[in-house]
Amino acid sequence: MRWALVRISLAVTSMVVLAFAVPLGLVVKEMARDRALSNAERQAAAIAPLLAITTDRGQLQRAMASTDAGSAGRIAVRVPVAGEGEPLVVGGHRAPEQELVATAARGRAAFRAVPGGISLLQPIAVGGGRIAVVEVFVPDGELSRGVTMAWLVLAVTGIGLIVGSVAIADRLGRRTVQPAERLAEAARELGEGRLNVRVPEDGPAELRSAAVAFNAMARQVTQLLAGEREMAADLSHRLRTPLTVLRLNAASLGDDVAAEQTRQAVDRLEQEVDLIIATAREHRPALQEDGASRETDLAEVVRERMAFWSALAEDEAREARLAGVDRPVRVPVPRADLAAALDAMLGNVFRHTPVGTAFSVDVHSGDGSSGAIVLVSDAGPGIADPDTAVRRGIGDGGPGSTGLGLDIVRRVAEATGGDVRIGQSVLGGAEIRVWLARDGRRRRPPARRRTAPAHRSR
Repeated sequence: MRWALVRISLAVTSMVVLAFAVPLGLVVKEMARDRALSNAERQAAAIAPLLAITTDRGQLQRAMASTDAGSAGRIAVRVPVAGEGEPLVVGGHRAPEQELVATAARGRAAFRAVPGGISLLQPIAVGGGRIAVVEVFVPDGELSRGVTMAWLVLAVTGIGLIVGSVAIADRLGRRTVQPAERLAEAARELGEGRLNVRVPEDGPAELRSAAVAFNAMARQVTQLLAGEREMAADLSHRLRTPLTVLRLNAASLGDDVAAEQTRQAVDRLEQEVDLIIATAREHRPALQEDGASRETDLAEVVRERMAFWSALAEDEAREARLAGVDRPVRVPVPRADLAAALDAMLGNVFRHTPVGTAFSVDVHSGDGSSGAIVLVSDAGPGIADPDTAVRRGIGDGGPGSTGLGLDIVRRVAEATGGDVRIGQSVLGGAEIRVWLARDGRRRRPPARRRTAPAHRSR
C-alpha cells in the first residue's frame, strides 16, 4: 500500500507538472521572440526620422551606429534613387534584393527568415515619392535569449515538486501502513498463543476502529480461555473432596495387598488431579461474574457440607462444632461455588492438621444489607504466613497441596465485594474468616458477634 501511494503521487504530480511546465515554457519562448522582434521595430523606427530629412550616406551611417543593432552591424538601409540609377545601400543586407523591392512595393513591414535569424523589413517614405527599406537583422540568439534559463528553472521546480510530493506520500503512506502492519503482526502473535498482545489504537480512523475491535477481541479471547482454565481447575479441585474420603477410607482397610493397591490407586488419582489443577492454573483469571447475582442460603449449604464432613470427623476422632445456621442467611454466591469454597476450607483442616484435631464452623449474619461472615477454626498448628497463603494459588502449601483451595475461597469472597482473612482461632490454631458482602462494594466488614452457642454436629 505504501509504494502504491508513492506511485500514485508520482504519477499525479508528474502529470500536473507537465501540464503547467510545458505550456509555460512555450509561453516563455514566445515572449522572448516577441521581445526581440519588438526591439528590432524600435531600432528601425529610430532611423525613420533621419530618412525623412536626408539620404546622405554619412549621416545615415552615423545614425545607424548610434543604435545597438547598428553598432553590431545588423542594420542596413536601401534608398532608391531617381531614374534608373543604382539604389543607395548603407550596411549589409541579408534579405534578397527581390524581397527588398517587394517590401517597398507593398509598403508594409515584413519579417523574413534569413540564414542565422530573422530580418525585419521596414518601408519608410523619403522625398520624391520614393520608398526606402530599413532592414534590422535579429539573430537566433536574440530570439531565444533567457529561454534556456527559464526552462531550467521550470525543470528544477518541477523536479522539486515531484520529489516533495513523493516524500510526503511516502511519509503519509508509512503512517497509514504502520498501524496495519502492527495489526497484522498482533494477529499473528495472537494466533501463536501470546494472549497478552495488544495493538496501539492510533493511525487513521478506520485503522483505529480495527485496533479497538482487535483489542476487544483479544481481551474476550483471553477471558474465555481463562474461564475455561478456571472451570477446569475448580472442577478438578472439587474432586479432591471425594478423594479425601477415599484416602481416609483406604487408610482403614488394613495391610493386605488389595488395601495397598487401593491406597496406591487413590494416591495416583490424587496426583493426576493435582497435575490437572497445576496445568489449568498457569494463568489466574478473575472469578466469573455470571453467577454473582444469584443468591444461596449460606446456612443450608453449611449444614449440608458439615453433615458430609462430620462423618469423616467421627472416623478421625475430631470434635466438630457448628453455630449460626439456625436461620436462613442469603448471600449472592452460586450454590456450587459456595459449596466448593466450604469444601476447600474443611478439606484443608483434614489435610493439614493431625488426626483428632478439633474444628468449628461459625456463621455470623449481620443486618440485612451487610452480608455474612463464615469462620472456620481449628486447633491445629496454624498457618505461618497468612498473606502468602491467601495470595499464592501456586501450590506451595506443603505436600499434597495445589495452593488452589484458599484462592478459590478468596475469589468467591471478592466476587461479592468481601474478602478473606487468616488469623489465630480461639481453639489455638488457624482461623479463616470469609466475609461475603451483599452489594458488591468493598467496605469495612461488620464486627464479629456470636449468633448462637456452638454445639457438636452429628
